[in-house]
Amino acid sequence: MNFDLIVQILPSFARAAWITFWISVLAICLGAIGGFALNAFLQLYPRMNVIYKTFVWLIRGTPFLAQLFVLYFGLPQIGITLSALQATVIGLSLYGTAYFGEIFRATWQSIPKGQIEAGRIFGLSRLRILRHIEMPQAVRLAIPMLTNQAILILKESSVASIITVPELTMTAGTIVAETFSYIEPYLLLGLIYWLFAVAMTWLGHTAERLSTPPYQKVA
Repeated sequence: MNFDLIVQILPSFARAAWITFWISVLAICLGAIGGFALNAFLQLYPRMNVIYKTFVWLIRGTPFLAQLFVLYFGLPQIGITLSALQATVIGLSLYGTAYFGEIFRATWQSIPKGQIEAGRIFGLSRLRILRHIEMPQAVRLAIPMLTNQAILILKESSVASIITVPELTMTAGTIVAETFSYIEPYLLLGLIYWLFAVAMTWLGHTAERLSTPPYQKVA
């Protein structure tokens, strides 16, 4: 183990870790908001279900790498040019929207229909039922699955190295090509991804604990 090399390459990995971090966080936030909004929209307009299912089928049925290539290499042919970072964020956000959308759809369906009927009996509008009864429960029930999907998106961001985004994986590969040392760069690569995953897991557990109703905590 060459500790001098580790010290030497740490600044490069720190810059790459920052790029990976904000790309992942931005894509996770946009994907979660998109998936949640799609399901909220479906509750109000069920006829749009065909469009939603088609979108999810296309995104989940094709590799993320192919989607990224379409955005980065394909769109310029119709006059839309994206930078590597823009293509990565947009691609990961769309990818996340499809998966987060299915997570929210599953949690939404788990809410007892009797609660919705009770809201109607008390004279609540469909929008107020959605806002005060369905949305809070759907988000709380989805937290564990959202955390797992967020970690998967974090790791999926490594694909961006193929279109020259200077994130962690590309940085590790560049250092290996320059130093011909494999252990130190890839060890740091795995360690940083692991630390990010641990941090996301902790945040997910914290959010789940804070969102649990007091009566369930006592039980």
